[in-house]
Amino acid sequence: MSHPRYSRITGTGSKLPERRVTNAELAAQLAERGLETSDEWIVERTGIRARHFAAPDVTSSDLGTEAARQALAAAGCEPGAIDLIIVATSTPDMVFPSTATMVQHKLGIAGCPAFDVQAVCSGFVYALTVADAMIRAGSATKALVIGAEVFSRILDFNDRTTCVLFGDGAGAVVLEASDEPGILATKLHADGRHRDILCVPGHVSGGEVIGLPLLKMDGQAVFKLAVGVLDEVAREVLDAAGRTPADIDWLVPHQANIRIMQGTARKLKLPAERVVVTVDQHGNTSAASIPLALDHAVRGGQIQRGDTVMLEGVGGGFTWGAVLLDL
Repeated sequence: MSHPRYSRITGTGSKLPERRVTNAELAAQLAERGLETSDEWIVERTGIRARHFAAPDVTSSDLGTEAARQALAAAGCEPGAIDLIIVATSTPDMVFPSTATMVQHKLGIAGCPAFDVQAVCSGFVYALTVADAMIRAGSATKALVIGAEVFSRILDFNDRTTCVLFGDGAGAVVLEASDEPGILATKLHADGRHRDILCVPGHVSGGEVIGLPLLKMDGQAVFKLAVGVLDEVAREVLDAAGRTPADIDWLVPHQANIRIMQGTARKLKLPAERVVVTVDQHGNTSAASIPLALDHAVRGGQIQRGDTVMLEGVGGGFTWGAVLLDL
């Protein structure tokens, strides 16, 4: 029996924590610490107007499970039919076991492989590529691919240049084996030489977190690298699929900074109205940002079945990648 050659997204879902934090609210909290910022300053440099922070008892697996339920419902798929779960996260519930096994349990599934992928903001692109490869190889037929983060837990609220950027949330897709092309091409890259420009330098030793497990970033260095590699990987994946930038109906980039997103679109000669933007309301949700934005655009009626969509992300590591697909 021959295996299906393709994988296709059949449902999307997302979950944001209840608490929405505006720039003005965050600026007021930082002012109490003696740090000066403002709505205007944050919007001008990042495009961010608000973000969501999870309650203290809410974990990445909680958010990921709710996003997964939405995706399953959209796909008309019962949880028991899932035979692969991959969660992209940099903020797992525990050091181990994986967040994916916790989502698996909360969905009432048992037996199928479930594991995490850690590629920071590129995590969802990495996870989707792995799931696609496993489906093409015939080792899975229906996969849940999730990006889930509670980045508010690792922010340094004494660093106004980074704490205003990030938020919490989760997004998910159901990826199914198909005789029709869905995912057309994927490309992944990493370069560990740049690990220090975006990192959380704590590490686990003897069962304890050693060092300060808070996010550090060289914003200018990240910006310069990001715009270049996102353009390169977008063209790589188009070449691999035999497509051109003109074939892209929608660009769904990692929602890090509006300037990076606009820069990428300009290099691909894509009009601004073809770029899905949620960074203004969600902030940077790391591995959750691409599936969150995708679900937002699908449910909002922007992205339609049959559209050609480019997903691309760049994150700490330094990691980057892209996926070209027909929805």
